[in-house]
Amino acid sequence: MAFNSNEFRKVLGNFATGVTVVTTRDKSGIPHGLTANSFSSVSLEPPLVLFCIDKRSNCLPAFNEADAFAVNVLTDKQKDISDRFAFSEERWEGVKTRTLQTGVPILEDCLANLDCSMHAQYDAGDHIIVVGKVEETLIRNEGDPLLYFRGKYRGVHIE
Repeated sequence: MAFNSNEFRKVLGNFATGVTVVTTRDKSGIPHGLTANSFSSVSLEPPLVLFCIDKRSNCLPAFNEADAFAVNVLTDKQKDISDRFAFSEERWEGVKTRTLQTGVPILEDCLANLDCSMHAQYDAGDHIIVVGKVEETLIRNEGDPLLYFRGKYRGVHIE
């Protein structure tokens, strides 16, 4: 039976995902970032992760030319950060950052941060799959994850 992209999106919405903000710098040093729930681990040896970026994203040129990016795993207290990097033109205003090994912006107060060098990019339909080699990590042992399920933010309380 045939289905359309809206039906496919609805089906995929039944898979709960964590919410991340992926950041980089372009060749001029200007920071760029976007909200992504298409994040996954790929390999332990070497340590590889991936995220997918829409080919229509205004951040795509920055990620295409970048040699590094960071994945910032959001807490359930960072819904505003997720919304800002998904919808706002003022993404960076008032956002606390630091840098690690690669020099890309790392968002403060996240559950985890992965500082990655660019490993590969693959064409995949209307998206690009971006694979990074994890160079350095930060982990915060408190807080709960921000989740996305059926088109809405959700949280989970782990005890």
